[in-house]
Amino acid sequence: MTIRNTLNREIPPTHPGEMIREDFIPDYSLTVTSLANALGVSRQTINELLRKKRSISPAMALRLSHLFGNSPEFWLNAQHAYDLWESEKRFKKELNNIHPLSAA
Repeated sequence: MTIRNTLNREIPPTHPGEMIREDFIPDYSLTVTSLANALGVSRQTINELLRKKRSISPAMALRLSHLFGNSPEFWLNAQHAYDLWESEKRFKKELNNIHPLSAA
């Protein structure tokens, strides 16, 4: 049995990198360099994440959760929501050609 989501979201979910850039970096007075050092990753990794060129991996979710005191699921769920929304928009035409099956 399928329960359809009746709400079509028009605005994309916030990318985790945008959350870090807009909320966490200012709140904790961080720079790209200080965040990279605190997480034990390169500045390039953080820069790509902040520019939405990189996704949150399970390892990065663990690093961020330890640093900011929240759960790794917070970060992974945010990434998951963003990825699904992007994929749905990208493959909308193909998805419209797939029709649900009915059980016999």
